[in-house]
Amino acid sequence: MRSASQPPPANSRADDSAAPLLAAMDLLGQRWILRVIWELEPGALGFLELRRRMGNCSSSMLSVRLQRLADAGVVLKRPDKSYELTTAGTELGRALEGVWEWSERWADNLEGTRDTDGG
Repeated sequence: MRSASQPPPANSRADDSAAPLLAAMDLLGQRWILRVIWELEPGALGFLELRRRMGNCSSSMLSVRLQRLADAGVVLKRPDKSYELTTAGTELGRALEGVWEWSERWADNLEGTRDTDGG
């Protein structure tokens, strides 16, 4: 599997200018990645507390995702063994705020459609 920091393969339809975006989408598209960022956005958390907040994400999967985010420079493991977003992770969280706001409007619109459609 390609790491999140590697550009797409040479046979990709994307040109070089899209490589960073595609690499970011590859990272963010992995299950649990966005949830980790969401949970760490307010501040650092220890592994057990983060695991508790993650619902049905297994400890081994959480470890893999935290390592992936650390390799990508988004999460940092502190000396006290807690995890926090790096400057890049905080910037990513701010960049995703628009997507989160959109998702709330989208969900509201879906709910309104269900109410009027009887579904």
